[in-house]
Amino acid sequence: MAGDPAPLASLSVTHVYYDPQDPISLFCAYLALLPQALCVVYATLIWSTREVEIGLTFAGQLTCEALNFALKRLIKEERPAAMHGKGYGMPSSHAQFVTFWSVSLGLFLLVRHKPSKAIDSRAPSSAHTPWSVGERMAVTVAGAAVAALTSWSRIYLNYHTERQVWAGSITGVVSAVGWFTIVGIARYTGWLRWGLETPIARAFRLRDLVVEEDPCQSGWEKWEERRVKSGSGKPKTN
Repeated sequence: MAGDPAPLASLSVTHVYYDPQDPISLFCAYLALLPQALCVVYATLIWSTREVEIGLTFAGQLTCEALNFALKRLIKEERPAAMHGKGYGMPSSHAQFVTFWSVSLGLFLLVRHKPSKAIDSRAPSSAHTPWSVGERMAVTVAGAAVAALTSWSRIYLNYHTERQVWAGSITGVVSAVGWFTIVGIARYTGWLRWGLETPIARAFRLRDLVVEEDPCQSGWEKWEERRVKSGSGKPKTN
């Protein structure tokens, strides 16, 4: 019939509904994959660095998701009428997830991260310069922009109302600040240091270096030392 809306398409694998005639709708559908992508990033960083700070942030992220699951079933507010999916919509889990991530990133970079400049005396040219406050602020703003765009996309795709997205964002902020405070208390009281000395933490080689140095710093210094010893990395000539 004339005037009927165009049929929606389902983004492969995720089944996120979007309007195939609308490029913005497709872009929003890809933004819906951000939480899954961030989980992959979390898991990769935890496995590759064994940094307890990253692991604790991920634990907070999962706790925030559990809170969202409980709130949805407590409030039981339906999604917009135009939505073709299932489940409750208050608060928005996507908005809550990405807001927790962006606020946690900003709090770490601007409050907890205290990097020191490391210089290898055997290789003066290899001075390691950590991110400046301005650079960390820029990353924080970029993270907040990505979170805001993802949250907006949920309204554009009719998965949530503005009220549901705002509720998710506010819950994400409160959860991130609360979790950051809990981890800070664990650090201040020595419980985190104690935990890192337990057999299971030692078995998994957990460490707590990222607060004071960039993740690549220690590995880079080892590489520079080896490079200098081998002749500054210059190819041998006959």
